[in-house]
Amino acid sequence: MAKIRFSKGELKKQRDALKQYRRYLPTLQLKKQQIQMEILRQHTILREEQDKAAVAMADTVKWAGLLSEKGVFNNEWVRPKHILKNFKNIAGVELPVFEKCEFGAAEYDLFTAPLWVDAAIEGLRAITALREEIKVLEEGVAVLRQELRVTTQRVNLFEKVKIPEAEEAIRRIKIYIGDQMANAVGRSKAAKRKIEMAFAQEAIV
Repeated sequence: MAKIRFSKGELKKQRDALKQYRRYLPTLQLKKQQIQMEILRQHTILREEQDKAAVAMADTVKWAGLLSEKGVFNNEWVRPKHILKNFKNIAGVELPVFEKCEFGAAEYDLFTAPLWVDAAIEGLRAITALREEIKVLEEGVAVLRQELRVTTQRVNLFEKVKIPEAEEAIRRIKIYIGDQMANAVGRSKAAKRKIEMAFAQEAIV
């Protein structure tokens, strides 16, 4: 605990600080709860997209071997040119949101290319988009976990340090001021008795 001054000014300062801590704490606790819920939601979405990607990959096995045919398939057709993301605010946290992958035009001879090329392009682009979405979801979960760690630290700081310290400081200052007032009253009464005794002695004389 920081050194405190035993004065009425310090008492007011500590009371104001305690009031502020108690006002901010519920906001931090709510933020912590919202982030925890969003992490669970993001994990659910992440598992769903991972399952979709696994199914899509299993489907490509049927014709994956054909991709090795020389001069038939170009990997550039399924490499994204742009990955578009947006952001949403969750409890004050800017969370990345996957929008879509943009691919360049797949230019090939429709008359000479095998029939499976169209399906391969569509399937692999879908897998690529799912993988990019999974990356963005993982990025979002990492952002949320970091914010949860910071928010939890702040909640603990308020709950376990700042509020107890302010309460203890107020208690000690009140005791000190109370003792000072009691001593002052005692001294006042003693002085009054001395004055009264002096007057009494003068009256006798």
